[in-house]
Amino acid sequence: MTPAQRCIVFAGIGKMGLPMAAHLAAAGHRVLAVDPSPARRALARERGLAVSDDLARALHDDLLDGPGAVIATSLPDDAAVLAVGAVIAAAAPPGATWIDTSTVSPAASAQAAARAEARGVALLRAPVSGNASMAERAQLSVYASGDRGAYDACVGLLACWGPQRAWLGPGEESRIAKLVVNLLIVGTSTMLAEALALGERGGLEWSQLWQVIEASAAASPIVRAKAPALRAHDYTPTFTVEQMRKDVALIREAAAQVGVATPVADVAARALDLAARSGEGGDDYAVVIRDARAASILPPTPTS
Repeated sequence: MTPAQRCIVFAGIGKMGLPMAAHLAAAGHRVLAVDPSPARRALARERGLAVSDDLARALHDDLLDGPGAVIATSLPDDAAVLAVGAVIAAAAPPGATWIDTSTVSPAASAQAAARAEARGVALLRAPVSGNASMAERAQLSVYASGDRGAYDACVGLLACWGPQRAWLGPGEESRIAKLVVNLLIVGTSTMLAEALALGERGGLEWSQLWQVIEASAAASPIVRAKAPALRAHDYTPTFTVEQMRKDVALIREAAAQVGVATPVADVAARALDLAARSGEGGDDYAVVIRDARAASILPPTPTS
């Protein structure tokens, strides 16, 4: 192993985690991918990764012997981060660094960090922004916080996932940053739903609407990224309704804890809840646009 090569156990090799683990291996690091799913482990093997189904056993593997050991995780929610954190707190080698890329609450993150630090493991909070396609292309943004020394030692690993990364502070700052960005994303889809419904009800054709929007000052990167699929009424998921519901719940919870009102997130939550109740939980979160459009083409309600 060269001095620059790191030993990494990567737990959680879903649609985001697998390409992230593969990028680390492609950069020359020794990676052991851990996941309970046989299907996900099979996909990891196809990409040349060593695999395991048992995180505790993986943490005792010779792979993590010596300095510079890293545990990386890409997990779905608070419960998973706390469960994995408990295994790390019991079995990880002291001196290791835990890089968690999940979108979770600041409260769960702080709890996991305290347990890890009692073991002598530094938790580098490193949530990523982007979808699975961007993960495959190594075009994610990484928001990091926690121990600055751990960040400096691991910044080369974070660079494997995308060109944009920053250390934001010693605690839960990166968790808040990720929720801020996701609030802007879900707010954009909610705003688009209303704007497109207004435009179509007002007599504009769908293609005309998109010409106007994409040429406007409001055409943000997320609008431009979603535009080709939405012009074609394609709601194949890049990030599902259920995933966004989880994130909106985290946003509202974090905001409530610091006394911030969330009228935009509240509206978005209602739209996402309606989509979920309508059986659209597995569709792309932008399906709220389709739902608003369907409602808008009904005849206007007569006024008395």
